[in-house]
Amino acid sequence: LKSNPSNNEEKEAQTQLTKSDELQRLHSQALSAYQQEDYEAAISLLDEILAVCVWDAELRELRAECYIKEGEPSKAISDLKAATKLKNDNTEAFYKISRIYYQLGDHELSLSEVRECLKLDQDHKQCFSLYKQVKKLNKQIESAEEFIREGRYEDAISKYESVMKTEPEVPIYATRAKERICHCLSKNQQATEAIKLCTEVLQLEPTNVNALKDRAEAYLLEDLYEE
Repeated sequence: LKSNPSNNEEKEAQTQLTKSDELQRLHSQALSAYQQEDYEAAISLLDEILAVCVWDAELRELRAECYIKEGEPSKAISDLKAATKLKNDNTEAFYKISRIYYQLGDHELSLSEVRECLKLDQDHKQCFSLYKQVKKLNKQIESAEEFIREGRYEDAISKYESVMKTEPEVPIYATRAKERICHCLSKNQQATEAIKLCTEVLQLEPTNVNALKDRAEAYLLEDLYEE
């Protein structure tokens, strides 16, 4: 505005300056909403800013935090993935993505993301701690599935019991383990135990197709055709 006050450019510059002031105002409101734990309002304000400031990694990370608080993990992952590309050596974003996938029960993607963090910083304490946990769990699940493919159902049951001990805090792993143990029991002709365990899973997830099929197989073993 100062260096080139020709009419046309002045108008354009003035418009940009007004827009800039407006974005700063929205930014202050978004931070205020976040601090007051009004995450829905913060997301709405950040949407407006990010429509213009597309490449701002920190704003994307803030919106991801809001999505996490609002229980929308997949949207948080999307913003955090963008932040890993927009900011160099963004170990924090990789760590958060890995944690979200882990909480969702996707141990394989969790392992992949935490490895990306350790590629950037092999001494990152949080990432290394998470990596050890996910790697151990991943190995146990892979081993259990291998036993199932080989028809070694007792070994698979034992391995899935270890999975539940390895991760007692995140419920989805216990549910998945019980679902697979029920499958093993059904295949192993242990109908009563299979029915009991599959019923436990179906109380948590009434539409779990695998548990329904395995319980049906167990009912057949007991000649309970109506069930």
